[in-house]
Amino acid sequence: MKRMLWRFAGLCTLSLAVAGAVPASAQMNDAKEKPPMYSYVSFWTIPRAQWAEMAKADAADQAILDKAMASGTIMAYGNDINLVHSSDGPTHDDWWSSMSMAGVLNVLNQFYSSGNAASPVLQSATKHFDGIFVSRYYNYHPGSWKGAYTHGSSYKLKADAPDDAVAMLAKNLLSPFFEKLLANGTIQEYEIDTQAIHTENPDSFYVFYIASSADSIDKVNAALRDTMKADPLALAAFQSMVDFSAHRDDLAMTNATYK
Repeated sequence: MKRMLWRFAGLCTLSLAVAGAVPASAQMNDAKEKPPMYSYVSFWTIPRAQWAEMAKADAADQAILDKAMASGTIMAYGNDINLVHSSDGPTHDDWWSSMSMAGVLNVLNQFYSSGNAASPVLQSATKHFDGIFVSRYYNYHPGSWKGAYTHGSSYKLKADAPDDAVAMLAKNLLSPFFEKLLANGTIQEYEIDTQAIHTENPDSFYVFYIASSADSIDKVNAALRDTMKADPLALAAFQSMVDFSAHRDDLAMTNATYK
């Protein structure tokens, strides 16, 4: 729901304050918005005894995904195994990305028509849910990685954050930070997502990156500490718009292919 007009002046003031708090170096190298990239993600809670069968099901899916990649329907796909389990969270997920909503849905229809979506191991899941995400700030190296690591963070905007808060943070803070790590090979991919189909709070956004090794995660954390030390106002800008009480992290083992 759009915010009331009586709050508009206050939000403009906040926007200007945050823009002023963004480090000058980041403002000079802000990222440009890209065409939307859509990602379909299926999350599964699979009993531990069935994890080997889940790996077989992922391998069986690859023929459909490789064909969709070759035709240009999708430009990336992969699967994840959760490494830090919660009592009610998923253990596995499968995903693919396209430059159109039609692309992700066409692949989903292929899984339904092939029968892969009703495999015995998926029917053994104790929980299942899906998400469709969209990103306008992302980048990646083409290639395939097995046994890589995906770090994900979820955030919720404060109620008085400006309507373009995610774009502001992505352009001025997040994308410039990740672009440096992508350029020096520390990470292989990053994206700042919101939900295209809102099954969660519409004020939520998500930050993901893929690192090809565990050492790279340490390098990302070190780079983040250095950035905060060099530009303390960057953290202040982030905190001014984000409710950290809702913040959560995920870490997964990843197989991924990007075209």
